[in-house]
Amino acid sequence: MQQWLQHPLVVPILSLVAGIVIFIFPRVLNFIVALYLVLVGVFGLITYFSN
Repeated sequence: MQQWLQHPLVVPILSLVAGIVIFIFPRVLNFIVALYLVLVGVFGLITYFSN
């Protein structure tokens, strides 16, 4: 699972899609930020405990 996150195109594509969605639906910004924080925390904990 960690391997696809390291692909150089994943983060830019997700950022671009999130930016477009925020432009179209500004109210979804809170949801996107919360989802980002949760995912970063989960993947950080998985990385920490898998070592």
